[in-house]
Parts: sequence; C-alpha cells; structure tokens
Amino acid sequence: MPLLRNVAAPSRDMLTAEFGFCHSGGGRNCVVDGDTFRFEGDRYRIADIDTPETHPARCAEEASLGRAATGRLRGWLNDGPFSLESIDRDSDQYDRKLRIVTRNGESVGDTLVEDGLARRWDGRRRPWC
Repeated sequence: MPLLRNVAAPSRDMLTAEFGFCHSGGGRNCVVDGDTFRFEGDRYRIADIDTPETHPARCAEEASLGRAATGRLRGWLNDGPFSLESIDRDSDQYDRKLRIVTRNGESVGDTLVEDGLARRWDGRRRPWC
C-alpha cells in the first residue's frame, strides 16, 4: 500500500527544535520511539516506516533495535532543519499526525531503513522477533 505524498511544490526545511526523549521528560519536543515523536506539543507518526516497538518490546532483539532507532531518530531531528510532508491521510487511529519527515528532500525513513532500524510501511505491523 504505497503512500501518496502531497508534493505539489518542494518544501523548504524550516522546522527546528531541540529534541529529547519523551520517556525521560522530553516535553513538547521529544522522541517517543523510532517512528513517533512530539513536535511543538503535537504527536507525529512517521508515515513511510515501521520501527521496532519499545513500549514494550517483545524480545531482546526488538528492544535493542528499538532503542537504536529511537536514538537515531532523535539525532537526525537534532541535526538541522526539517520538513513535515502530508500524505493522503492526516492522522492515524491514535490521533497522531501522519507525515513523511524530510531534510533536503530525503526522508528520515530512508535513513532508518538503510541503517537496518526500520522497514518500509506496507500497511501493517510485522513482528521483529
């Protein structure tokens, strides 16, 4: 199930914040896990990937990959300005905004997949254990 990006015009990366980890009191700008974060108080789900669960992980390998994905996402978000691109749906069943997160037109999802910390979102969750 491919995601339809709304890319009428190239976006300019203008969004920035200092991201912490939500589980340690990160506040308005924090990373929950490898595919979910808060930005300016709103919850976002990265629409083009799925990462290992961390709350709770189902096995030790999933826990390890989940921690690595969470840290990698935090580092990427803190590396500089980014954009949030809309897709064909605004939010998910948990009321998180669904967006593709990019910098210079490149998706953070691509980075996490290349690093072995995420899978392309195919419309369903699959086990990591």
